[in-house]
Amino acid sequence: MSAGGTMTFSDILHRHGDELALIIGNGIHLTGGPSRNSWRGLLLRLANESGLGLKDWPAGLSNIEFFDILALRRQNQGAEMAREFCTAMGDWQISDYHRRIVGWAERHDVPVLTTNFDNVLADAVGARELRTRHRRFTAFYPWDTRFAHTLLDDPCAGFGIWHINGMACHPSSIRLGLSHYVGLAQRARGWMQRRQTGIFKPGGLSSWTGRHTWLQIMFKRPLLVIGLGLREDEVFLRWLLIERARFFAKFPELQQDAWYVYRNDATDSSQQGHLLFLESVGFKCVPVGAHSEIYDSAAWLS
Repeated sequence: MSAGGTMTFSDILHRHGDELALIIGNGIHLTGGPSRNSWRGLLLRLANESGLGLKDWPAGLSNIEFFDILALRRQNQGAEMAREFCTAMGDWQISDYHRRIVGWAERHDVPVLTTNFDNVLADAVGARELRTRHRRFTAFYPWDTRFAHTLLDDPCAGFGIWHINGMACHPSSIRLGLSHYVGLAQRARGWMQRRQTGIFKPGGLSSWTGRHTWLQIMFKRPLLVIGLGLREDEVFLRWLLIERARFFAKFPELQQDAWYVYRNDATDSSQQGHLLFLESVGFKCVPVGAHSEIYDSAAWLS
């Protein structure tokens, strides 16, 4: 604990490690110096191949809006673009940070959720694609598919790597634009709000349609978010966090903790509103002075 009694990032790992689910974003690809695993860098390169002629990322434009603009320029060839993205991610490299953090999750037998599409996290520990067979598999929404060593019926029961926005090995699952994110929310909402078997019914967590998918982890495990901005462009995930907060408000006995670890930046005028949103949906926001305090933490070696 810090001198003022506030829990630090290392405290969270040491005290709650075996209970957690990690949520990991693209930040893990960017730490430790120049990286080839840059999502924005990839978007810029493909945009310039389409004739946009941009040297830097345009201010005031989110990732998902950038994709939609690119899709319009490419005459809405979304499926072809998704395949191009997946091919381009094929040579993304594994770093010591990937091995360290996913290795920790493997040792502590906790699930990992990621907004990344690539296979780097799975490849870091040699995990293979596994899926439960409670419904017909669809590569468009492979939500019951994870990368792991052992197939578990309950997603919360142990280690696995789950891809929130799609996975490169199934290009049709990739969700890149705003309309895609709306579609994700519609599908999840349909399951959650079903009249007889929805999640907001008493006992719903044990019987709803999403209980064999990564969605179950969001409601049954404490969450630790690293390397993910959770800014306004994460439309689907932010909506899901609102639903998570609503669920716990209705069933407070099922309440689970959540922590958001971020680099404190006094020059960021939007940070106050960003943190207000996260605190309002139940997160404890944990500042660090530098990203190295997250990725180089000795707590990952426990």
